[in-house]
Amino acid sequence: MQLPTQTVDYKDLKGRVIIVTGAGQGIGKFYCDYIAAQGAIPVIAEISDKGAEVAKDIQANGAEALYVRTDVGDEGSTKACAEAVLKKYGRIDGLVNNAAMFRNLSHKPFWDLDLDEWNRTLQVNVTGPLLMARAVAPTMKERKWGRIINISSGVQSIGYPNFIHYVTSKSAVVGMTRSMARELGPWNITVNTFWPARTRTEIDNSDLSPDRHKAQIDLQCLKRETTPDDHSRVILFLLSDQSEWVNGHNIAADGGYKFL
Repeated sequence: MQLPTQTVDYKDLKGRVIIVTGAGQGIGKFYCDYIAAQGAIPVIAEISDKGAEVAKDIQANGAEALYVRTDVGDEGSTKACAEAVLKKYGRIDGLVNNAAMFRNLSHKPFWDLDLDEWNRTLQVNVTGPLLMARAVAPTMKERKWGRIINISSGVQSIGYPNFIHYVTSKSAVVGMTRSMARELGPWNITVNTFWPARTRTEIDNSDLSPDRHKAQIDLQCLKRETTPDDHSRVILFLLSDQSEWVNGHNIAADGGYKFL
């Protein structure tokens, strides 16, 4: 796959090092493609070997990328990720906390939900972003600059039924972002939450029936399907110098499906 042709040029991103967790597939891979196309260096922090394939694809297109096997729910692994990036590049400019449990989660009432699944979901979706932010914060504070983007979801604003572990985790991310923004602001580090809409990627979307997909588009102000490009362009803005006065906020790219 070729890197995307850019319609906006964020020259300030060139040479910057951006960690994207869970970027071995799906929308995270698109984030990395867009980051690389701007001349920045995406670090694919991914628990599976798919991350290595993403890095190779980017390198095959003449850009630089690094794969670091990372379990975001494990503190030692997140620290090792940051150390590996600093050893190779000497800097970490941005973090996109994209990794999350979602696709394989069960759908059932909260009273029937297995507590092990609940705990693992919170470990990855809530503790994971915390641990990654803790791992990169020292170098960002030292350089007095940084961008952290925590990926949430619009489901937390409407309360999706029979999915309470995921909804709860994405609600927690919103509060986490606001606290992080307050605590890191003195070092010129911004922290924002991004709400992507449901998007078709190579990941199986068979649970999204044609009728449900049409109903979602009908509820949008803009009547077309959301694409990974729609999301990736917002990620670039939040990582760039142009977003320096945007901090602690929730930003959605969903065609007006819901309002914050």
